[in-house]
Amino acid sequence: MSDESTYETGGGPAAGTTPRTRAQERARAAAVTVRAVLHDLRGVDGAVYAAVAATPTPALDAGLRRLSNAADHSKISFAVAAGLALFPGRPRRAALAGVGAIAIASASANLLGKRLVRRPRPDREAARVVTGRQVPMPESASFPSGHTASAVAFATAVGVALPPAAVPLGLLASAVGYSRVHTGVHYPGDVAAGAVLGLASGTASLALGASLLRARPAAD
Repeated sequence: MSDESTYETGGGPAAGTTPRTRAQERARAAAVTVRAVLHDLRGVDGAVYAAVAATPTPALDAGLRRLSNAADHSKISFAVAAGLALFPGRPRRAALAGVGAIAIASASANLLGKRLVRRPRPDREAARVVTGRQVPMPESASFPSGHTASAVAFATAVGVALPPAAVPLGLLASAVGYSRVHTGVHYPGDVAAGAVLGLASGTASLALGASLLRARPAAD
């Protein structure tokens, strides 16, 4: 009797609620929630971008514009790596780890992230970004920020391999990331995603370097 009541009250297969159906319903509910969260986050992202654009900062504009341009193709990081490579031992290993991290971050951002997400660049005219702070608008997709990913990846790898460099390189990477929002070419969310990707890339480069060092004695 208890079995019959279960079927009749809608708790059993008679109601069509199989485990697979319930799983599909949960998945649909989760997808709706995720879309709602992403919609809200995009709204916050746009609001922060607009707030930065609307804030007059004449003393910062030229410096951040130059920093953003100097970070093109990781020129700053490669210059630091070249300087570190002049010194044998730990500095040179840190330079190699940093360059490897840039390679991983750049490939991940440009060959995967941007092609998968295809987020349009911000509309600087609509946001009224001051002309004096602008840099050329890249033609690639906006998400994630490749400049930020590479700068954070380099700072992460070098900072772990050479701890005294961690703070200055971390501050530099943060400034590069902010400069991409300040100059109007990225939303804050692009920069945040680039930073996460950079951390992962720096960690991956260090892990790869450690595994190669462990394999070397065995090969010898």
